[in-house]
Amino acid sequence: MEHLLVMPVTPFEIMSSKVWAMGIVVLLATAGSLRIVVQGVLGVPVEGSVTLFLVGTALHLFATTSLGIFLGTLARSMPQFGLLMMLILLPLQILSGSTTPRESMPELVQFLMLAAPNTHFVILAQSILYRGAGFTLVWLQFIALILIGATFFAASLVRFRKAIGSMA
Repeated sequence: MEHLLVMPVTPFEIMSSKVWAMGIVVLLATAGSLRIVVQGVLGVPVEGSVTLFLVGTALHLFATTSLGIFLGTLARSMPQFGLLMMLILLPLQILSGSTTPRESMPELVQFLMLAAPNTHFVILAQSILYRGAGFTLVWLQFIALILIGATFFAASLVRFRKAIGSMA
């Protein structure tokens, strides 16, 4: 934090660079893997728009990275952050519908998991890649990812500014 305080950048600029620096790398790797491995080597047909899927992936990266930054503002140390990530991200992934069908979960869990970005990403990825869905069918997932990401980004920004203010 001390290094960040002497740099001529705002908390928003720091957080934005954290969100998109790794996000762009993951997005490029996703696009390459989809084209080269899935479609090329394995020969699996993709039913829907790859571009639409990549836009959804970018929104998912924004939401999950914002969640990660928010958790980082809660943790007091890196080991605590690692434990917090395992306690939060593993259940989110397991309950998202990617490993177990959401329909087999209790209705309360299904409802609560609508607050998780992973759930919306699984829905949009399966809809686009397997069923060929267009934007008219997945726009709710796009809106949900934007809202979840913006909420965590804003909460992180508030907490980050408080942390910088208390260090100054």
